[in-house]
Amino acid sequence: MEHKIIRAKDVGLANCHICDQLVQLAHHTDATCPRCHSSVHYRKHDSVNIAWAFLISAFIMYIPANTESIMITNALGQTSTDTILSGVLYFLSHGDWPLALVIFSASVLLPLLKIISIGYLLMSVQRKKITRQKEKTRLYLIAEVMGRWSMVDVFVVALLAALIQMGKLSTIEPGPAGLAFAAMVILTMFSAMAFDPRLIWDQTEKNNDG
Repeated sequence: MEHKIIRAKDVGLANCHICDQLVQLAHHTDATCPRCHSSVHYRKHDSVNIAWAFLISAFIMYIPANTESIMITNALGQTSTDTILSGVLYFLSHGDWPLALVIFSASVLLPLLKIISIGYLLMSVQRKKITRQKEKTRLYLIAEVMGRWSMVDVFVVALLAALIQMGKLSTIEPGPAGLAFAAMVILTMFSAMAFDPRLIWDQTEKNNDG
């Protein structure tokens, strides 16, 4: 005998997206949270489209973040520029493969994997796929957490730019890729925040109701 799963939505309950207060919506589609006075609704409004907008913008920023110079070095009158990938190749050529692996993973691989993961979840919801919901939920949680660890290169460049300022002898300045990279990370975080993971389960529940 199958037991029907009762959702909070079925009994008119929804949690506030700001403070997590449980609110009784009854037959209304939205209400005001009694704790923080934010708008409360069963699902995030236009979640998929907003998440797509942030994700596409993040992917656009991903390209200059990896192709433009992230660090500009002036040493003894000579200027050199470095991209993220050229930095990885530099450390590899000098035998510092652990450092090269950390930079490549945090600055190149993780952001791309997060973009792909969120894109996969969005397409899955739009196509109303009803398989592997638990795995998709875990994927969303992983994607939400790992994005904040992608700022290693930006922090390193900011630290070097602050410490190495020796006038005409040697100076380090951040390049345009730093701004693009920071924007890309923030946009992916916004995309993950805009996506409502409950949409992963909604289609299954609709099929069960039918």
